[in-house]
Amino acid sequence: MAFHVRLASPPHLTEQLVEVLAEESGVTHVVVLPGSALQPGRDTVPAAAVPSAAVPSAAGRHVMGPSDTGPFDAVQFDVPLRSANAVLGHLGAIRDHHGSSIAIQNVDAILGEEPGAAAKFGFVQRDAAPVWDVVEARIRSNGVYAPSFFLLLALAGLIGAVGILINSQILIVGAMVVGPEYNAIMGVALGIDKRDRPAIRRGALALLSGFTAAIILTLAFGLAIRWSGATPEEYSDGVQPVAEFISNPDLFSVVVAVLAGIVGVVSLTQARAGALIGVFISITTIPAAANIGLSMAYGSWAGARGSVSQLLLNVAVLIVVGALVLRLQRFIWRPR
Repeated sequence: MAFHVRLASPPHLTEQLVEVLAEESGVTHVVVLPGSALQPGRDTVPAAAVPSAAVPSAAGRHVMGPSDTGPFDAVQFDVPLRSANAVLGHLGAIRDHHGSSIAIQNVDAILGEEPGAAAKFGFVQRDAAPVWDVVEARIRSNGVYAPSFFLLLALAGLIGAVGILINSQILIVGAMVVGPEYNAIMGVALGIDKRDRPAIRRGALALLSGFTAAIILTLAFGLAIRWSGATPEEYSDGVQPVAEFISNPDLFSVVVAVLAGIVGVVSLTQARAGALIGVFISITTIPAAANIGLSMAYGSWAGARGSVSQLLLNVAVLIVVGALVLRLQRFIWRPR
């Protein structure tokens, strides 16, 4: 697996940038299109507005250049995962000093690519180090709390409420998959890891607001079903295996939340989306929020209290485990 990288380079830094890329192992398909990177309304940059910048060379030196006054050069190349952290570190000077964004695309396969040493001599290969710039950008991009975030959370709560009423585990699983709350949970975990208080506040507020909306909606739904007389007979008779499971957190709830938290972070850092879906199915957050509303609608205050405990337990454990595993992976994959 590799990345295809595109960026706009100031003309006076392009030659040095290409030299740095040439010295990095694995960088291929370097393409430079001089003067072709235009930004509408910003294709001419006054010299005074663009500070001098440094591009670190592979040897760790910094090469200074004069400010540029015209369109930037478009530079694109492919880089394997094993070299991505070093290369993106070199590109940081351009990104930070010139406000030039870096576009990164996943390349699933490269025809003709030689296998690594691990692939030649053993069937178990060592994972590549997480590309932290990409991991953090992915978490931040998923941590955008638009109206659709709260809508999906509320609708997931309704699906979960129906599943609880008719004792349908399939609907409970569907509600878990639909709910987008894990994005906010990882946003808070990354904020803790990076000591980013605004990110922590945004994520915590999104979780609080979203779950509150889901609880209120399921409460209204439960009251409507109760008053209409459409409550399923088994639920009315107290046969509520799904609700009882949700409202009685125990040691195994903690174990599952810890394991799901570990799997979630590893799947994000190693870009394994299939495992991430399993995390959504494992955590009892949306079903707990749904059961809070339903229990309140039917006057089951013990069930509501138990579901609140389940919800808080899962969210807290996922956030703490997420932050700890992110920090642990940074330590394991630290430059040596």
